[in-house]
Amino acid sequence: MTLHTNQGDRRGYNIFNMTNISSLDQMTSLLQTVGHPVRLQILLAIGEGEACVCHLEAMLDRRQAYLSQHLMALREAGLVTDRRESRFIFYRLADPRLLGMLHQVAEIQKVTLPEISPSPTCDCPNCSSQHGEGCK
Repeated sequence: MTLHTNQGDRRGYNIFNMTNISSLDQMTSLLQTVGHPVRLQILLAIGEGEACVCHLEAMLDRRQAYLSQHLMALREAGLVTDRRESRFIFYRLADPRLLGMLHQVAEIQKVTLPEISPSPTCDCPNCSSQHGEGCK
């Protein structure tokens, strides 16, 4: 089984594109990956835009190393992509329909999803511009 063509670039790696497992197994893997509470929070924090690791740390009150483990699982599953800007790494949903799916699940369960907004303690370029401070 070939995981990706360029060993140095993990962006093409997607555990759900494995041809040797059934579609039901693929769906099960997706739901297990998304099903962890911290991963759900990460996906909601990213939302329709993107979020940097420092933003996720500030909003979710979790350590960077802990978040990085969950971000790696989401990235390996092909659910998020990342980009680097200076010292910041930004994550976004690989497929925006995932957010819609999460909202539909919440509606089915009759629960309200938490709204996660920019943190005043985050100094990344995105949060700084939303606070009116511009890029630092």
